[in-house]
Amino acid sequence: MGTKLLVIDDDPAVCESLVLHLEGEGYEVKTASDGVDGMNYFKVYEPDLVLLDIMLPRKDGRQVCREIRESSSKPIIMISAKGETFEKVLCLELGADDFMVKPLDLRELTARIKAVLRRCSIREMPDDSEVVKFENIEISRQKYELKLNGKSVDVPPKELDLLYFLASNYNRVFSRDQLLDKVWGFDYLGDSRTVDVHVKRLREKLEGVSDKWTLKTVWGIGYKFELLQ
Repeated sequence: MGTKLLVIDDDPAVCESLVLHLEGEGYEVKTASDGVDGMNYFKVYEPDLVLLDIMLPRKDGRQVCREIRESSSKPIIMISAKGETFEKVLCLELGADDFMVKPLDLRELTARIKAVLRRCSIREMPDDSEVVKFENIEISRQKYELKLNGKSVDVPPKELDLLYFLASNYNRVFSRDQLLDKVWGFDYLGDSRTVDVHVKRLREKLEGVSDKWTLKTVWGIGYKFELLQ
């Protein structure tokens, strides 16, 4: 069985176009026309990736993204007729892996799907040694788990990837472009503001956990996980 994609979009013309193109690229494709059916399809069909429109009947794409992230790390590419920065940032904060603006360039879409799937396949490879520990924090890439003060904390996969990378290379400064390369992959087609969004979300989770380390901004350069004592 090939790679399974789920398209959730209420525009029949868009769905028809995507099915025709993506099946031609070798993917198995299912479609849903509203958010409620989309969630039901997600649970039954178990797709490898979701293409999710924001404006949907019955349940909008933002809520669908939230619900998927409550139980799954499967990649999500949000699609919207609106390309404002606020919309992109909001979707990334909700846990989306990428964002595209309509009308969709099908060749670009194919490239983004391949890039996201490639990053996720690397992300899911287990390694018993992939655990980083400091005071009151434990980051496991094997389990994709973040523990703060001994308790598991919900964290989207890409946030965990970023935190794991910085903590594994503590006291080293990385630019946003370097982090995009190391964490998102050299073929990531988004922009560097993605890094800022993820760092902001991580800081909200890490606030007050320890005074022995911090996720620090190095102005004019980028970020680092700094040991303070």
